[in-house]
Amino acid sequence: MTRRSRRLLTTATAGVTAALLLAGCGGGGGDKSDANGKIAGADTETSASPSVSASAADTAGRPNITLPSDLTYSFEWAKTGNEKKDAVLGDTEQFIKAVDMAIAKQAPLDKAYRFYSEGLAAAGSQKFIQEFVDYKDRITGVKRYFDAKVQINDDGTAGLVYCEDQTKAFNKSLKTGKAEVTKASKDDYVLYNSLLQLNKQGVWITEKLTSQRGSSVCQP
Repeated sequence: MTRRSRRLLTTATAGVTAALLLAGCGGGGGDKSDANGKIAGADTETSASPSVSASAADTAGRPNITLPSDLTYSFEWAKTGNEKKDAVLGDTEQFIKAVDMAIAKQAPLDKAYRFYSEGLAAAGSQKFIQEFVDYKDRITGVKRYFDAKVQINDDGTAGLVYCEDQTKAFNKSLKTGKAEVTKASKDDYVLYNSLLQLNKQGVWITEKLTSQRGSSVCQP
């Protein structure tokens, strides 16, 4: 895997199709989608807002997420007004940050990301983090997330589709302290599909996660 392609995979990826799929993502999944990638019955968030998970770490039992000062986030998905859907968004934010924290700590078995994931998603996270450890790199810059669509399924699971803009996020060498700035391209836009399950502690755990780099759904 090249240095650039490793940076672009900024979240764990498992080779399993999630329950919620968009048109153009390479699957059906039984959900109706229109030609623009919108899902029937799913909320589309387009306006920016403060993180819906700002107080998530204050909840008893949740790990504290501490990140390098040169790594920031822009979660451009607003609250839906639905308690379950907002909780899915909030816990997904924490999962994303927890994976990046494990990368910064060079800790493939860090407890924080495993608090928010299990199964294939946790295994994929561990493998992904290990790649950064092997190269002695971490992530720096700004990671932007947008166009979140949440669906609560009849079986109690939740499907989440969202986009990531990686144009301002880069690898940073832990050996030299230098960031590897790369030219922006269509591959900096990634479409994610995740399947989540509510556990006994009331946390939405990511169980499965897939990604599609360069997806037309996420292009500006």
